[in-house]
Amino acid sequence: MAERIVVDPITRIEGHLRIEAELDAANTITAAYSSGTQVRGIEIILRGRDPRDAWAFTQRVCGVCTTVHSFASLRAVEDALDITIPKNANLIRNLMVAQQFVHDHVMHFYHLHALDWVDIVSGLDADPAESASIQQAISPNYPNASPAYFKKVQDQVKAIVQSGQLGLFANAYWGHPAYKLPPAVNLLATAHYLEALDWQREVVKLHALFGGKNPHPNFVVGGVPTAINPAGDLALNAEGLSLIKNVISSIQTFVDQVYLPDLLAIAPFYKEWAGYGENGGNFLSWGEFPLDDPRDTANQFVPRGAIMDRDLSNIIDPDPKDFAEVKEFIARSWYDYEGGKDSGLHPFEGETTLNYSGPTPPYDFLEVDKSYSWMKAPRFREKPMEVGPLARVLVMYASGNAQIKELVDSTLAALDAPIEAVFSTLGRTAARAIETKAIADQMAVWNDELAANIAAGDLQNWNGVRWEPRTWPAHAEGFGWHEAPRGALGHWVVIDGGRISNYQLVVPTTWNGSPRDHLGQPSPYESSLVGTPMADPEQPLEILRTIHSFDPCMSCAIHLIDVNGQDLGEVDATPGLSCRVL
Repeated sequence: MAERIVVDPITRIEGHLRIEAELDAANTITAAYSSGTQVRGIEIILRGRDPRDAWAFTQRVCGVCTTVHSFASLRAVEDALDITIPKNANLIRNLMVAQQFVHDHVMHFYHLHALDWVDIVSGLDADPAESASIQQAISPNYPNASPAYFKKVQDQVKAIVQSGQLGLFANAYWGHPAYKLPPAVNLLATAHYLEALDWQREVVKLHALFGGKNPHPNFVVGGVPTAINPAGDLALNAEGLSLIKNVISSIQTFVDQVYLPDLLAIAPFYKEWAGYGENGGNFLSWGEFPLDDPRDTANQFVPRGAIMDRDLSNIIDPDPKDFAEVKEFIARSWYDYEGGKDSGLHPFEGETTLNYSGPTPPYDFLEVDKSYSWMKAPRFREKPMEVGPLARVLVMYASGNAQIKELVDSTLAALDAPIEAVFSTLGRTAARAIETKAIADQMAVWNDELAANIAAGDLQNWNGVRWEPRTWPAHAEGFGWHEAPRGALGHWVVIDGGRISNYQLVVPTTWNGSPRDHLGQPSPYESSLVGTPMADPEQPLEILRTIHSFDPCMSCAIHLIDVNGQDLGEVDATPGLSCRVL
């Protein structure tokens, strides 16, 4: 048997993702397998509940993306009940979604992905004056650019390393031969890692203003719970609008003067990664940020579209309600369908019947010729699809978005790379920064529109015409779309007699990280690792680079059962990083 590497868990946050990779004699990956090792089960919890409450339950699926399931759930119920939200509510939702995007992408780059490229310990050997010189060259207007500043950061990190308690810098492969940044750039990136921790405390204020708190802001079917009164003390007023404007300015400054310059400073040292990490060439976006009519999915800032086989000249309009286009398969998943393991179900008719048939823990390997994951295998036209920043940027690029085209072309020019480089680990990482810039800039536009609406006397924030169950049809079905930072998120709800009779979530990491399907097709995670050479199989940094470029995110808490299926309670899981060569 080929040598197999097991990385479990592979994520620095939101764990329970296991990757197994097989290597040939030259230590190149020849096959990979992705396994979600947790049960979600929220679909079962929602049965029989009031659909107006669904957003609050689904929101708790994740404690990192604290808004994304709420938006998808709200839209699903509003679609089912034929509710159109007011313009102010749409603008406020757009701003909240945008804040989540920018916040999440910055956190991912610095705190979840940067350490795959940045050797923190190497920065201890840097000349702070050289780091300051690089900072001044890549971002001349940024204030934290003195040798004294970088010396202070260096001393802080040195104290952490010398203490032997690495804390937030633990679980990494310092000194790995695949690290290529010079010490001065490592110190620069480390400084910005720490700055991003402080920066995020400011940007979450936008969610607190609109939703009352963060994490898990408040929402309401039909609009937003944010009262609007320019002269009121307990509503969105002139002071609040001014604070929102300041938050957006802080977001734009950090993206323009820190995030984008850092990407372009680091990427040239890793150009070979433009040749690794391709998923198979299929991409899907449900679209995001409705512009005029909040239910017009054909007019969104991020368009809805699918790309097949790298063909950017042909943007397909996907229909999430078409039973023939979107299906979930369970041939290699720990679930059962009434129609059998090889059948596929559209989410409106989806089933959530748990059936663990894997090896008894603890085990060495997954049984990859059988079922091996708690994730289903969603497919579009029976094809695996990559979702996320790269999918969105490609659809926007192919659809003619002028800013995205300029940012993509200028980034490729700076790296002296062809357009084919976007279909890679490096391209995926760059796409996340590119869309962050575009969305951060658009936030100012939406905020100005909101302020102008309010100034003109439009204070409407909620449509309650169909709030009461007596106004609902006996049977209703709705789809709630959302482009979460990690990709296409869909909620499908079926309502009968005023209660939820079926509810299915198809989340980004399920699209990207599913097991093989009924046709034996690998998921984007699995296919993206094939062909990647590894410098040291006992320290699988290369696997982390590609999988982390998708930004995998699993649920924070897992429901435990014993071998007899008895409930053992609920625990919070704090993921570390472990690897073993077997």
